[in-house]
Amino acid sequence: MSTKNLSNKAAIDKLKKLANSINFAMMATYLQSEPFHTIPMSTKKVDEEGNIWFLSGRDSEHNKYIQKEGKAQLIYSQPNNMEFMTVYGNATIHTDKKIIKELYSKADDNWFDGVDDPNASAIKIQPTDAHYWDTQNGKLVALFKLGVGAVTGDQPDLGEEGDLIV
Repeated sequence: MSTKNLSNKAAIDKLKKLANSINFAMMATYLQSEPFHTIPMSTKKVDEEGNIWFLSGRDSEHNKYIQKEGKAQLIYSQPNNMEFMTVYGNATIHTDKKIIKELYSKADDNWFDGVDDPNASAIKIQPTDAHYWDTQNGKLVALFKLGVGAVTGDQPDLGEEGDLIV
């Protein structure tokens, strides 16, 4: 794998691409304790500044930990496409109805009593550290390259990995 660190717009574009294509992340909060509190979360939006947005219940454990510590770790994993990303950052809770309405979809009715549910809140993760691994061509091409490398003895270029400096 080659290393390709990205910054500014290129980093935000890569962050958006991976967060949107993978969609679900494991969000870890309460990072100063063992074990961390982890929960699967569906990415709702990556904005123009590279902030990652989620919907959450105001009364949830992770909201309580975010209010206490203000930090979160996201782990995105899509083994079928060989795409992976980890994001660490500042986490904040937002209750502005305009933001919640922008992020809300019909599928969120499974967790909330509609967009006006008083328990609905938004979580914003502002990345301070991010790293990605991306084969760029998917699992099948990566496996083929590994096979060719095993036969020829050459180390195949399986894609790229690097830091995302947002």
